Amino acid sequence: MNYPNTVKELTETLRRGDYLADRGLATAVFVAMSLQRPILLEGEVGVGKTEIAKVLASVFGRTLIRLQCYEGIDTNQALYEWDYARQLLYIRALSARDIAGEDAVEKLFGPRFLLERPLMQAMKMGDQAVLLIDEVDRADDEFEAFLLEVLSDFQISIPEVGTIKAERPPLVILTSNRTRDLHDALKRRCMYHWIGYPDSDREVEIILVQAPDVSEGLARKVVAAVNRLREMDLAKPPGVAETIDWARTLSFLGETGLSASAADVTLGSILKDRDDLELVRDNLKEVTSNA
Repeated sequence: MNYPNTVKELTETLRRGDYLADRGLATAVFVAMSLQRPILLEGEVGVGKTEIAKVLASVFGRTLIRLQCYEGIDTNQALYEWDYARQLLYIRALSARDIAGEDAVEKLFGPRFLLERPLMQAMKMGDQAVLLIDEVDRADDEFEAFLLEVLSDFQISIPEVGTIKAERPPLVILTSNRTRDLHDALKRRCMYHWIGYPDSDREVEIILVQAPDVSEGLARKVVAAVNRLREMDLAKPPGVAETIDWARTLSFLGETGLSASAADVTLGSILKDRDDLELVRDNLKEVTSNA
């Protein structure tokens, strides 16, 4: 994989992909890429953890392979499964032709009947892939331990097929929203970076890059209001993605400012919880003051 030579070069490359990374994030990703180490990104929802993996794959011409974690995910869903339906059809075909023997059994458990899941795909593609292990905190402890083993050696053994090993590991990005604490053993094997909410100027810049039809004046008013929302006791504070959505919605409706009435009818683009909506509607004048 062709890596950037400096943090500045990586920052500029990400920017060409419409991703504005601060120096801390760019440095962490640069080191992870250069030393071929996984990087664990934690932070609030909607601050760009998943997006950076997509942009890295795009700007470096690599394949994005995404493993979406969830409660109950197991190794088969992450690594490989046998295509039982095709195996059954194969067995029926052999029976119909009265064919049997050791060769037939070997073919039954050969590569043609193997369904590759994200981790195996990433191992086979190696440094031609960006492997995104998204929301790893949603998986259970057993799956996290399994990931620890796989990410240490980037190889797996399939009894019927043999060992599959990545000659050069893919770029691995793990994300976590901290719904639970990850084990120290996994963190030790990764570069770590916390992505917080950007400051006001950077968030305005992000809006202007992601939504060029939005005026700078409207972007600043939206960001000021969002910062007030984040100071409130909300169940789900808005992330950067929601800020962009709100600015786009207001611009689409022809709004040049953020009045209480405009905010009231567009809150669904920034808040995703009923209690949060009611709380904010009771304080709309405060939220939109000076906007």
